[in-house]
Amino acid sequence: MTKLKLGPIADDTPVKLTVELPACLHRDLTLYGELLGRSGTGGQGVAVPPQKLVVPMLERFLASDRGFAKARRSVGAGRRPGD
Repeated sequence: MTKLKLGPIADDTPVKLTVELPACLHRDLTLYGELLGRSGTGGQGVAVPPQKLVVPMLERFLASDRGFAKARRSVGAGRRPGD
């Protein structure tokens, strides 16, 4: 089984965001969602739709960016709204 970086996707109330993606990126997100569903971490073997992947991927990216973390601390924005 493929080891993916994302774990279970939280089922939060959605906020609408409109963004244009290159077709190749959309295909990759769709495939990632299918693989995540097959691995069992996305739910009962059901593919995770691309729009459900964007938030956890961005959160993981920002959490792993040391330069962003340092800059965030320096401007006193250590907490996100809702934390």
